[in-house]
Amino acid sequence: MQTLKNFAPLTIVVGGDAYLNDLNARDLKTRILVSYPDADVVNLDALNADKYAFITATGPSLFSSGTIVVINNLEQANEDLVESIIEFCASKSKSNVKSNENDCWVIARHEGGVKGKSIVTKLKKAGANKITVPDLKKDDARLNFVLSLFERQNRTVEPAAAARIVEVLGGKTDQLASLCSQLCFDFEDNPITLKIVDQYLISDPQVTGFFVADKAAQGNASQAILAARRAVLQGVDPIALIGALAVKMRIIAKAIAVKNGEISNAQAKVNPWALKMAMRDLGGWSENGIRKCFMCLAWADEQCKGGTSDADYALEKCISMIALRGR
Repeated sequence: MQTLKNFAPLTIVVGGDAYLNDLNARDLKTRILVSYPDADVVNLDALNADKYAFITATGPSLFSSGTIVVINNLEQANEDLVESIIEFCASKSKSNVKSNENDCWVIARHEGGVKGKSIVTKLKKAGANKITVPDLKKDDARLNFVLSLFERQNRTVEPAAAARIVEVLGGKTDQLASLCSQLCFDFEDNPITLKIVDQYLISDPQVTGFFVADKAAQGNASQAILAARRAVLQGVDPIALIGALAVKMRIIAKAIAVKNGEISNAQAKVNPWALKMAMRDLGGWSENGIRKCFMCLAWADEQCKGGTSDADYALEKCISMIALRGR
């Protein structure tokens, strides 16, 4: 069994991605519970909790080996509550208690930012442990996060498959984590491939749209149309697929501009992996072909929004137009 000193009396989980912030707090709570399975867990919200609620929560427990107090929204804590937390932290740090009985661990979550920043500073000075959570605002950071999720389960994923997950789900960190976990549970393949990811998520409108757009851009009209028809039968709105085709065409147009030296990679403002993939599909494109495809997409968008019965036809015409490079 771990000794008490393995867990700081007070740990502040600060800033970063909201899901990762919560995940860090939950992981710490789980590790404490592994060592002290009969510990009580008390949740407090600093938005409405006062110092008396904190004092009560951190008091000795008669029926367990200790208490884990999780405080959310630390940045919202009033002065009295902050002072009580500081006193708790300072007293625990000074006493360096070694007994495993009737003790308490506080995990406080702070969203980061300017509000309540001084609270973190004061608690650090009092001896609190601080976990700084990274942001996942850039695609590279999200990609690394996805790779780490597979590593945590002793699995691997193809770079293209990881990039697809990021491309589709973007900043939805909780969904990224859920999807990676589900893929590891449902498939024994190692690594998880791009084909598996696409097949697994084919019923998702956004993912199906990317799949259809990729096949069309690669010149494979038949596969793209079959996938689009299957998606529509499953209830996917044609306009969602047309939207994905439009996104793909904008990326292709920017890739051509980058290749011709008209703009830089940074000026393109496109996911680097998506830009790299688009570069592979530039054969046969002309300025007139690009223009005709965008005109077809605009027409198809009007057909769908107008509720016309020709929405499916408009979708398939766009797919064929893109696959044939606007010819």
